[in-house]
Amino acid sequence: MGFQLYLLIGVGVVVRIWLFASSVAEYFAERNELVTPLTSWKRVTEGLALHRIGVSPYIGDVYHEMPLSLLLWNYFDRTWGDMIQYLFVVIDVATALVLYRVATNVASYQLQRQVEDVKKYDVSSTKLILKTEALAWNRVYVVGAFMLNPLSIASCVAKSTAVLNNLVVALAMLFILKGNRVGSSIFIAAAAYLSMYPIMLVVPAAIFIAQKESKSTTEKFPKIQLAVISAIQTTVCTVSALGLLLFTSHSLQGSWNFLTSTYGFILTVPDLTPNIGIFWYFFTEMFEHFRLFFICVFQIHAFIYVVPLTFRLHRHPIFLMYMLIALTAVFKSYPSYADVAFYISLLPMWRHVMSYMRNNFVVSVMFAVCVVLAPVLWHLWVQAGSANANFYFAITLVICSAQIFLITDLLFAFLRHDFDLIHGIKRPIVDGKPAQIILE
Repeated sequence: MGFQLYLLIGVGVVVRIWLFASSVAEYFAERNELVTPLTSWKRVTEGLALHRIGVSPYIGDVYHEMPLSLLLWNYFDRTWGDMIQYLFVVIDVATALVLYRVATNVASYQLQRQVEDVKKYDVSSTKLILKTEALAWNRVYVVGAFMLNPLSIASCVAKSTAVLNNLVVALAMLFILKGNRVGSSIFIAAAAYLSMYPIMLVVPAAIFIAQKESKSTTEKFPKIQLAVISAIQTTVCTVSALGLLLFTSHSLQGSWNFLTSTYGFILTVPDLTPNIGIFWYFFTEMFEHFRLFFICVFQIHAFIYVVPLTFRLHRHPIFLMYMLIALTAVFKSYPSYADVAFYISLLPMWRHVMSYMRNNFVVSVMFAVCVVLAPVLWHLWVQAGSANANFYFAITLVICSAQIFLITDLLFAFLRHDFDLIHGIKRPIVDGKPAQIILE
């Protein structure tokens, strides 16, 4: 499959380079669906300018990335110069190659789980058995879904720094799948350092590594005890790595003031520039004395799904990890199309459950309509003055609704597929009709 892989990557690179050479790049760099106050390259250049004249970029309301990110972008900017746009293409290619390895490891994991659980499967579930050949194609589909995805292409051409965040999250996924505690802890900490929300990935990482170690251990301790110890070790490693990154940032800045402009900015949402999320419009209309309460409610809402999903999907930590990444793209305070493109690119890994999904057409149409109409409604509101904020907010609600439909439909399909493997695809007859299956 090497030819297909290189062809997809090659086409994706050519399209990105061609768009960079056109006037579309400048237009994309201004689109609020593609860049946010956290990921805008324009803000990075302003932060670098302040840094180079000896002024802290965290004094004002310009730069909101971490100090180590500032040093990294400063190095890249000096090294690549006028060719900096091609760095984003390189990052996308690196992400695609990492996702290729992620999909390969997920396929191996699915086959291994199938071998372990096949004795539990009903005899009528033969059609649901995963085939090695079909799973092998998933990695090619993942690369294609990422490199040729219009949203990921547009995010790259807009020079959104979210592409670097996606690369780090992809590396975290890869090391989790390898069962490498140190590597996964480092990259989860790095992802959380860059954008805070990926700290949730420590939960599926701890579960996956604990399950893997409990199967391979020869010690005569209860497996639950070994699993708890392993999970604690993973959590401690991740927190320690994140603490080290923050302490290094403190040493570079000489104070902790940068936290206000980074994590504080993410948590308190002071910049209400419209985006594809649910925060900006709500807090524009919010009375100031209610603001703190609803900020807490909204931010807790972004994290609270970890608990019920962990209870329901603790036997499937890889799918749990995917669900958390997808939900983060919906409920984070400053989302963009780069976040959406990343988890959509990973959808082919669950191709075997898509026959159970019921809203594919509706979700596809909703996404297509949103991508087309969002710039139109923005123009009518801001440039033409013939509409108001409600028009643009309506389309952002459709974007969020489309993502929720997709996530819940995929969750239902995954659980239904798992149920049918155990109980069979033939429903028992009750009162002359097939019994209705209700997933709880």
